[in-house]
Amino acid sequence: MANRLSAITTRTGDDGTTGLGDGSRISKDHARINAIGDVDELNSNIGVLLAEPLPSEVREVLIEVQHDLFDVGGELSIPGFELLKTARIQSLDETLETWNAELPRLAEFILPGGCRASALAHVCRTVARRAERNAVHLRTASPVRNEITQYLNRLSDLLFVAARKLNRSPECEGSGQDVLWDRARK
Repeated sequence: MANRLSAITTRTGDDGTTGLGDGSRISKDHARINAIGDVDELNSNIGVLLAEPLPSEVREVLIEVQHDLFDVGGELSIPGFELLKTARIQSLDETLETWNAELPRLAEFILPGGCRASALAHVCRTVARRAERNAVHLRTASPVRNEITQYLNRLSDLLFVAARKLNRSPECEGSGQDVLWDRARK
């Protein structure tokens, strides 16, 4: 990896370019920077979610996810470099299976909402979906490992399930239920 920043204000980006982890410079509107930015935004939103009262089980998973997302961002910033371990996708799959088994089956679409933590998990889910879309878009022009898009896809699923789980947790002052879409409303 390139040298770590010792100064945040470098003025090197004033010309509309930014440096990648391998030392090369690209335009700030490049598809790679969009993907990196979405992953960074997702990590920041998860940080906001972690500021809420959460069950320890959810908190522990989200802390691991933040580290994974740092790896994803690092991998995106150094073309050809591999940081994200395939085992992390399996870990998300296992957590999804466990959490889904605790929840009632969905019979209707749900709306983002309920307790604040659940609503924030839905915001994180939508940012994860955008990050995935931009990583897929980047892959049309530049190599991106399938593990990156698989991880982001699985993470958005996990955040949806986490939102449902949070609505039922004692730490969240919600109704204990999903907020259902009312298809018959007038």
